[in-house]
Amino acid sequence: MGTALIVEDSLTDMEVVMGCLKQDGLNVLTATSGEEALKKLDSYTPDVIILDVVLPGRSGFEICRALKAEAATSNIPVIICSTKNSEMDKFWGLKQGADAYLAKPVDQAELTRTVKQLLNR
Repeated sequence: MGTALIVEDSLTDMEVVMGCLKQDGLNVLTATSGEEALKKLDSYTPDVIILDVVLPGRSGFEICRALKAEAATSNIPVIICSTKNSEMDKFWGLKQGADAYLAKPVDQAELTRTVKQLLNR
């Protein structure tokens, strides 16, 4: 079905998202910081990126903006998945180029549905 890159510094949240995506048949790559994610993108091109906002170093908003500004990564769908879930956070995330914004704790059915929609567009 494809490959997902999960960028998440919480091991618990990463395990939940990883389990959900693997159950749906996706291969999963992981990174615990934005910098690590950007390095992995030099070697791998995932089909979708699940990105936390609160990360060590650069925020998920900054990473999303950087991904969407680069030709090599601009077409990879980005799903921001964060505890920052006010309407302003969602607005800002989408303004940075995110294709979807999901609140934590993640609803696994909603995550599955969102990933499938983005992979099939």
